[in-house]
Amino acid sequence: MKVSEIVSYLDELLNIRSIEDISLNGLQVGSDHEVKRVAVSVDASLEVFKEAKDADMLIVHHGLYWGKPIPIVDAMFERIKFLIENNVALYAAHLPLDLHPEYGNNVEGIRLLGVEPSGEFGNYHGINIGYEFEFERPVKLDELKENFDKALGTDSILWDFGPKEIKRGSYVSGDAISLLPEAIEKKLDIYITGEPRHSYYWNAFEAGINVLFGGHYKTETLGVRALGKHLEEKFGLEVYFINKPTGF
Repeated sequence: MKVSEIVSYLDELLNIRSIEDISLNGLQVGSDHEVKRVAVSVDASLEVFKEAKDADMLIVHHGLYWGKPIPIVDAMFERIKFLIENNVALYAAHLPLDLHPEYGNNVEGIRLLGVEPSGEFGNYHGINIGYEFEFERPVKLDELKENFDKALGTDSILWDFGPKEIKRGSYVSGDAISLLPEAIEKKLDIYITGEPRHSYYWNAFEAGINVLFGGHYKTETLGVRALGKHLEEKFGLEVYFINKPTGF
């Protein structure tokens, strides 16, 4: 397959222009060469690029461009230079991958809990980017945390401020603690996201809601891996995941 064919397919599959986003979603670097080997990862860093050297294309969640044009100097120059010299095309999908109903970070995260989404959640620029979930029977809070940590391979942080048994919750990966007020308004038992922020601690405490943080990086490995598996199965491409955790 050519780069342009994969890009066209991904743009349509992910509805790449569906939501206002500070990320420049889509093809960021690349020519229309043949693709047989694809790497997927979370971040567009030089360290990731080095491990993608033998790939024809790299798909990431966090790309190179965020909100405004930047000069191609210093670290940015070295990143782009490396991609061009090694003929690796770079494709990024930020919010479109978070919210995708089949291969997205958020639906994949909820599936780790053993359920499917029960509704949409997380209004951002008029579009819901996350999901709610509901258990048939209440699940103990410590059991939910233990099962989630095991499934994701993480050691999550828990703000244990709410019910000890969980019936209803919501999930948005990454840096989405700003959506906590919606979870409070909906009187959910728990909100699951990526990383904590000091300024929201007392909001959660005073509202009596549990908040579970699985890690920004960890919660956003799910979408690229699911998308990579889909490309492998649909087109017979060789796909591999590059794991470069940041600790956050």
